[in-house]
Amino acid sequence: MTPPTLLETRGLTKHFKVGGGFSRRRLHAVDDVTMTIGRREILALVGESGSGKSTIARLLAQVYKPTGGEILFEGAPLSSMRGRRRQMAYRGDVPMVFQDPFSSLNPAYRVSHGILRGLKLHRPELARAARHEEAERVAEAVGLSAEILHRHPYELSGGQRQRVGFAQALAYRPKLILADEPVSMLDVSIRIGLMNIMTGLRDNDGVSILYITHDIASARYVSDRLMVMYGGHVMESGPTESVLTDPRHPYTRLLLSAVPDPRAPLDVAADTATTEPPPVINPVPGCRFRARCPLAVEECGRVTPELRVLGERHEVACHVA
Repeated sequence: MTPPTLLETRGLTKHFKVGGGFSRRRLHAVDDVTMTIGRREILALVGESGSGKSTIARLLAQVYKPTGGEILFEGAPLSSMRGRRRQMAYRGDVPMVFQDPFSSLNPAYRVSHGILRGLKLHRPELARAARHEEAERVAEAVGLSAEILHRHPYELSGGQRQRVGFAQALAYRPKLILADEPVSMLDVSIRIGLMNIMTGLRDNDGVSILYITHDIASARYVSDRLMVMYGGHVMESGPTESVLTDPRHPYTRLLLSAVPDPRAPLDVAADTATTEPPPVINPVPGCRFRARCPLAVEECGRVTPELRVLGERHEVACHVA
């Protein structure tokens, strides 16, 4: 059953100017991405570094302004959002948890400072005492004791700092959390705790999550749906188990070949492991994975493949899938 749509993008595009002066070179970080995130859903966005994953998160967080396309939240386009009150409401509904837990907290203040400041900005109806009670509640919701609110960030481990990041987001009563590689800098032994927090936020608090990662194993553990990106394009998307047990795009198979799994037998040729970077500066039409693809045909160099449905909610952008 498909969950109701919370956020949707239509043809979302972001290009960056490369070089100075009158340079016409443009880096196509994200090109024509159409996606949906449902209520109470975790969508994992997977791909190599430079594939455009974090750019999408920053577009959704309104850090970047789109070059083209539209973002709709609860059916309303963000481009029509006017006034500070509406923008603050959206940022409270869609907060972001960053990759680096060591630099996302201000070392000069106690842990409680960021949570209380966020509550004052995004939930002004709460009195001072109620804000402190809510700070304790969200700390306990992510597996921290209330005592930790009185510590400084340098007194916390990496895992504790990242939990504080989720606590800050949860304090706003969000509808969607943008989690950009939230466990990549943590020891393997404590990653599972953070992933359990994400599934708990979905199951117990009804929060949707965009989980950005290059780790397919963790994506399989937490996500309901999976979207694979390469060179600013979406290569494949669908229910997580469908994509990982029956990968249709050669790039998805390449990613999975690095994570052997007996449930997903693969036959990826060794020559797909070349390090040819995707052509994202003033790219010409065609599949951006063609230089690394063992199945590439002549059409792949001329026509950019569009996503097409090959199964139940399973879409692939490939001419020969």
